[in-house]
Amino acid sequence: MAKDNLQNPPDWRHDTVLPLPMEVTAEALAVDAACSGNPGPMEYRGVYLKTGQEIFHFGPVKGTNNIGEFLAIVHALALIQQKGLSMTIYSDSKTAQCWVRQKKVKTTLQRTPQTEQLFQLIARAENWLRTHSYTTPILKWETEKWGEVPADFGRK
Repeated sequence: MAKDNLQNPPDWRHDTVLPLPMEVTAEALAVDAACSGNPGPMEYRGVYLKTGQEIFHFGPVKGTNNIGEFLAIVHALALIQQKGLSMTIYSDSKTAQCWVRQKKVKTTLQRTPQTEQLFQLIARAENWLRTHSYTTPILKWETEKWGEVPADFGRK
């Protein structure tokens, strides 16, 4: 389905208020990050695809987009586990998904007094990944096919 054919809400979907393609499950969190510059003010959020509601938001803090994408996925994983939910996570970031699988952020961001809080969050997220197991599917949001991920900040 081309992204131009999506309507809000689609008449054939009764599980969401969002214009989602058929292959995307609505029982999911979509995550995304935004960063003005690299590095720059960075924020991330998670959106529940069934309702379109923003479930969590963090930032802005000085950081990078990839770090924000990573933290958003880990935030979603921890929240889903804490609440005992069964759902999918969608992210458009291959880099962040790789870092989650490796349980390690590989960034060139300088550790400074401005970024210290962010580096502490990264360490906490990496530790969470090392000390918790999860079965939550983390799927690639196919932007070229489906348009922007519903958690997108719309600043491109």
